[in-house]
Amino acid sequence: MSGFVGRARELDDLREQLAVVEAGTRDARGVAVLMRGRRRVGKSRLAEEFAERTGAPHVIFQAARHAPVAQELAGIADAVAASNLPSAALAAGNTPTTLTAALTLLAATLPDDRPSVVVIDEVPWLLEGIPGGAGELQRVWDRALSRKPVLLLLLGSDLAMMEQLTKADQPFHGRATEMVLHALSPRDVARMTGLTGVDAFDAHLITGGQPLIAQEWRHGETPTDFLTRSFGSSLSALVVSGTRVLDAEFPEGDLTRRVLTAVGDGERAFSKIQDAAGGLQPTSLHRVLTALITKRVVAADTPLSTATSRETRYRIADPSLRFWLPFVQPASNEVDRARPDLAMARVDRSFSTWRGRAVEPLVREGVSRLLLDTAWAHVAEVGGWWPRSNTPEIDLLGADRRPAKEVAFVGTTKWRTGAPVTRGEVAKLAVDARSVPGVTPQTPLVAVCPAGVEDGAPVAASWTADDLLNAWQ
Repeated sequence: MSGFVGRARELDDLREQLAVVEAGTRDARGVAVLMRGRRRVGKSRLAEEFAERTGAPHVIFQAARHAPVAQELAGIADAVAASNLPSAALAAGNTPTTLTAALTLLAATLPDDRPSVVVIDEVPWLLEGIPGGAGELQRVWDRALSRKPVLLLLLGSDLAMMEQLTKADQPFHGRATEMVLHALSPRDVARMTGLTGVDAFDAHLITGGQPLIAQEWRHGETPTDFLTRSFGSSLSALVVSGTRVLDAEFPEGDLTRRVLTAVGDGERAFSKIQDAAGGLQPTSLHRVLTALITKRVVAADTPLSTATSRETRYRIADPSLRFWLPFVQPASNEVDRARPDLAMARVDRSFSTWRGRAVEPLVREGVSRLLLDTAWAHVAEVGGWWPRSNTPEIDLLGADRRPAKEVAFVGTTKWRTGAPVTRGEVAKLAVDARSVPGVTPQTPLVAVCPAGVEDGAPVAASWTADDLLNAWQ
């Protein structure tokens, strides 16, 4: 299958699981893998590509949300009948009336003498319409499926529901290996787009690390050219991706959409999100934010120091919506009117400010990865710090835990290419850091800036954008 880029590590992980099936050294011949990841991150494409590359007989079934149960069960039989499983003909014309019957039929078509691959995509959607569905899945796995040399891939985008399947009080507990599929890393996107430095991080922020968007980026194309071209077509992956994510989970007009839009527009404090979403009652907003955090769509950040703080800030955690909400969603009418220039004018006005905040989680993750080979390898948490007044604000802080027993370093992030971090900015960081619980005059200072650090600036370490890209190897 052509056009597949990246995911080498994930393909290797799946090959290792298939090798376990091939070896046949375990009591159960079959292996189950629960693969979870946010929508549009490429789970289905990865599973399909893997199944094709193995050359093994395989079947792929895609569940549909809120579909009638009878339709789903018939769909399983139809998928099996249309597959290249050696006994696929057994499923032709069958109309199972229970999940147990459908999965037992599937098991009957699997070969006994060689490995096969079974993919059930969006398994939470299949199970949510069947009372006791997880129990039926467990029973058929134990009695029939696991006795065949099969690699069963159970995919799901609802992270909370997928995690629920493996909890100790759930029927499928202990029966599957868990695999989390993240968005493409900044390094992956850099390789796909042919970009480096700040442009590579811009490409990651814009695409959200989604393979379907990144693969539309022409090699070496600037972020501005890519956006202009994408805004010029209502069918571009950038334009349609966010709509599909939202429509799949949050109906139009739903209160959640209002809250998401407020957070996506840059409102981080609870009270400001409340105002931007139309003056919601605190209990209603708290309920919505809690649900969004559970789904990993929104993240709640708190200051990192030796003290405990409740000064919570909210941000969009789902990379597929991070750029889409503030820049693509408001441009829908302009895209329909074939006016990419108007959409780009919005980007020109606001992108630089938005990027300064949006890149912070990537910077912190990159620094955290780079610390593994330094004297700060013990640092387990990299975050930021701010008081109630938001002044001063510390961009980077490394600690051994949360809340910290010891602050390992404090730092500043200046995400710019035109000028390095100056000695004056480092001096200001040293002054501001005095406000942070746990920071002493001996606490090392660090800096992140694509343009580097001015000669003579008293920092213990500094990193550029290209340094951070190398953190994802």
